[in-house]
Amino acid sequence: MFRRALVFTALLISCAFAQENARPLRPVHTFSIVAYDPATGQLGVAVQSHWFAVGGEVPWAEAGIGAVATQSFVDPSYGPLGLAMMRAGKTAPEALRGLLQADENCNVRQVAMIDAQGRVATFTGAKDIQPAGGIAGHATRAAIPINCGGQPGGIIGIGSNYAVQANLMSNDRIWPAMSKAYESTQGDLAERMLAALDAAQAAGGDVRGRQSAAIIVVSGQPTGHSWSDYVFNLRVDDSPEPLRELRRLVVLQRAYNHMNAGDKAVELHDSEGALREYGAAERLIPDSAEIIYWHAIALVNMGRVEESLPLFRRVFAMDRNWADLTPRLPKAGLLPDDPQLIQRIVAQASRY
Repeated sequence: MFRRALVFTALLISCAFAQENARPLRPVHTFSIVAYDPATGQLGVAVQSHWFAVGGEVPWAEAGIGAVATQSFVDPSYGPLGLAMMRAGKTAPEALRGLLQADENCNVRQVAMIDAQGRVATFTGAKDIQPAGGIAGHATRAAIPINCGGQPGGIIGIGSNYAVQANLMSNDRIWPAMSKAYESTQGDLAERMLAALDAAQAAGGDVRGRQSAAIIVVSGQPTGHSWSDYVFNLRVDDSPEPLRELRRLVVLQRAYNHMNAGDKAVELHDSEGALREYGAAERLIPDSAEIIYWHAIALVNMGRVEESLPLFRRVFAMDRNWADLTPRLPKAGLLPDDPQLIQRIVAQASRY
């Protein structure tokens, strides 16, 4: 079975690169980080570029498998093919080396891969637009030279836990600044990767400026359903301040992650756990009518109506439409079918 998987992967690689060599190269010059958190098992990618919708091509990740950043004159197939090779048992350095050796245009690529054991490799092509370079965190081997069509292609750096890489930068301090920021920042994987991006921008960033950014973080406890394993999967496709907007979205996602955890606690009849999660969400986004409203609904369904009423008042003061929504919920099974209770909740809007 394992042998068949490797043969299938090899066929995919051959087909993909045949297609790639038949189409124009696309320049997605940028800076990025791939990373693994040994404490949680989370894997992630974060990126910023002066290129529209960079999140659609550069970052790839799958829980329990690995993460990929493919950039410079980008070949997006490095993402799914790299993940396929790691899924078939290759380490990240093995997967990256195999793909590069099959790519006659590898000297214009810049790619990083990391696997679910934290083994990482980063490659900078010899013809990437300068300044360009990368750092494999906690380097474990000497750099490996790669040939492309018999010509020097570039080098692979191998290490563990993270790699940073950049090309077409304003100066050659960008990727060292990213490495330093990632290693010195406290917090979860998303926070540390965002710190690396901020450091790159502060050091000068892309010589052309900035336009888009993205972050993907996948769980360290894969469910077998990849669509359920994203902790963060966020894109800013076009913005004058993409990193600032990306951080705003990360805060929003953190809040909704708490809301989802609160809903799960309700399902498990853990009322106190649910309220802790809902409270954490509200502290992150205190002016979100959506979050406050569903917190209030949960309280009603726990039989804690008196505690819910002040929350309903806050929401209805923000937007009277939430009061109009409330009578529709009993039919959907989201509130008790109790007309007096519904009237009491809706009456909280009359105070405004």
